[in-house]
Amino acid sequence: MRRLISATIAVSVMLPMAALARQTKTITGETKTVTATVEAIEQATRSLTLKGPEGNYVTLTVPASVTRFDSIKVGDTLTARYYESLILRLKPEGEKGVDTDAAKVTPADSGARPGGTAATQRTITATITAIDPAVPSITFSGPNNWKYTSRVEDKTALSKVKVGDRVDITWTQALLASFDDAKK
Repeated sequence: MRRLISATIAVSVMLPMAALARQTKTITGETKTVTATVEAIEQATRSLTLKGPEGNYVTLTVPASVTRFDSIKVGDTLTARYYESLILRLKPEGEKGVDTDAAKVTPADSGARPGGTAATQRTITATITAIDPAVPSITFSGPNNWKYTSRVEDKTALSKVKVGDRVDITWTQALLASFDDAKK
């Protein structure tokens, strides 16, 4: 009998949690790929000047964790792939708020050409402060006076929340960069 009561309590606790888990919305961003040519290298400051496909120039400072910086040569081609996503999760009543930020740079394997991956992830708890179904749009406020208003494409998702609800918002961004030798 005691096992039956424990099982009943466990199921009654898990069902609302399962329903809450479904109140998560993932918005995947575009994956963008850009190719640029190394036009100049400044060893002392670890800076690269790159020329983009439209003739634009960008100067990047390469972190010290990229150990094969000396292998990069003028004329090499950099291919960069950028990805971002956004996850919104309706927060259960009484759950503690979060405000975290993490970043990591991982260099390419030592046998490969210079390159690597850089990723950042930020999660905050924000409060819905306004909903405008006519636009449709939603407004959030969060830590450090953060405020954000955005158009909402999924009206069904908008109808499942109300002003005062708290939401965990997680942004993920990743950049994968690799170099190819200059064309001869």
